[in-house]
Amino acid sequence: MKSGKIVVVGSSNMDMVVKTDHIPVPGETVLSGSFFMNAGGKGANQAVAVARLGGEVVFISKLGNDLFGKQFSQLFSSEGIDTSHLRFDDERPSGVALITVDKAGENSIVVASGANAYLGDEDIVSALREIESAGIVLLQLEIPLTTVQHVIAYAAERNVKVILNPAPAASLPKEMLAQIDILTPNKTEAGMLAGMEVTDIDSAGRAAKAICNMGVKNVVVTMGPLGAVICDGTNINLVKTREVETVDTTAAGDVFNGALAVALAEGRELEAAVGFACEAAAISVTRLGAQSSIPHRNELVAVQLNFTSPNSVN
Repeated sequence: MKSGKIVVVGSSNMDMVVKTDHIPVPGETVLSGSFFMNAGGKGANQAVAVARLGGEVVFISKLGNDLFGKQFSQLFSSEGIDTSHLRFDDERPSGVALITVDKAGENSIVVASGANAYLGDEDIVSALREIESAGIVLLQLEIPLTTVQHVIAYAAERNVKVILNPAPAASLPKEMLAQIDILTPNKTEAGMLAGMEVTDIDSAGRAAKAICNMGVKNVVVTMGPLGAVICDGTNINLVKTREVETVDTTAAGDVFNGALAVALAEGRELEAAVGFACEAAAISVTRLGAQSSIPHRNELVAVQLNFTSPNSVN
């Protein structure tokens, strides 16, 4: 029987956010009076989400040996995250993300990876026992793909459930896809992986089925305000989410993934876990920022009985 421990392997970035009326097109300058910095990075966001939602989490990441790196380490510890496997790079800075958020809450992001791009297999060695004893390993693609492949292969060989959030969008090796228990692309990422355009629930279902046919056991396509489409290779279901007023979608996908891991670690079935994750993500988009938008477990308690049951889609 595996433990409920969740190991998150991924990136940490300092987000520098500008809130403006619209995202500028090439060559355009937009004046805005709203700027703030917030801890982010897909891996860090997911680790914080796991911790705030009640999960036991170990975070493996590489930081610069700089001011941001020290701030990240202190922040993670204050969240109750096991930071014993953080690594510090004396030569490269911590990652930085430049984020523009428009009045509809949509965002545009450019990331300078810094130390994240050098999280290698040698940085994972000391954490292999943590991975082996975990119930779930959660990864993303803001670190080197070779490292992601190494961790997934190691976890899969030891029957540890693997969740991969394939973001930013990238082509993935077929042998790696076959080792993934749950893949969680958004519609853009699902379309890229499946080789088709994803615009609605029906096309999301077709894309999810196509990705399952590549070897992935389960695919969950996140569709923003429409909810999430689940495919187990045979059945395709829709889990709806509630309507909210969107302020900022930054980190919504990360909150979804962290919440999904927590619910699965607690023994929920996939459909119920996706409902839990949809609710957590819905709360996050009503707030500005990445980690500043992540809800705590008590914020979901009142709504957990109101999840929409999955509906079959064609």
